[in-house]
Amino acid sequence: VIIPYYKKRNFVKETIISVINQSYDYLEILIVYDDTNLNDLEFLQEISKLDNRIKIIKNNKRLGAGLSRNIGIEQSNGKYIAFIDADDTWVQDKLKDQISFMRKNNHKITHTSYFIIDEKKKIIGQRKARDLLSINDILKSCDIGLSTVIIEKKVIIKTGTKFPQLETKEDFVFWLTLMKNNNKFYAYDSNLTNWTDSKN
Repeated sequence: VIIPYYKKRNFVKETIISVINQSYDYLEILIVYDDTNLNDLEFLQEISKLDNRIKIIKNNKRLGAGLSRNIGIEQSNGKYIAFIDADDTWVQDKLKDQISFMRKNNHKITHTSYFIIDEKKKIIGQRKARDLLSINDILKSCDIGLSTVIIEKKVIIKTGTKFPQLETKEDFVFWLTLMKNNNKFYAYDSNLTNWTDSKN
């Protein structure tokens, strides 16, 4: 589970607890600390004492979310890569249900439906996941919620796909690159993630 961290102090503890509390517990949690200001590092180190599966990786300089995720992927040991941003949360069976769906259908990449919530935790919207089988399915609009995606790591390695250095939409480019290499995104239509629409 890869979590890039930059100035999300008000949200990140809840994010991490939603990962720690997963019913699928055979996992590692890689928090990539991407802030040259070290004020929040101690705060995260305190949280990391809650669970020995948490590992904090500190970037020497600010790289952005995309390149931070690349570092997480490189340092990960699991068969599957799951992404979650530091202000989103998962429901308890997210990984268990999604991975069993992947295994049963032999899918290498999946994404799920998700709720959009505001900073007060109120549900303000919802995105329904659909199968995305060719690049044309997402060119006009990227409906893939980053914090819902699980990918078999070998797919990333085999295609050499990396998140690009962009301020925003770096995940969209990552999905497009995977799809250009004939990978398909299969939908698991269950709201397993709460995506926070935060002001900043």
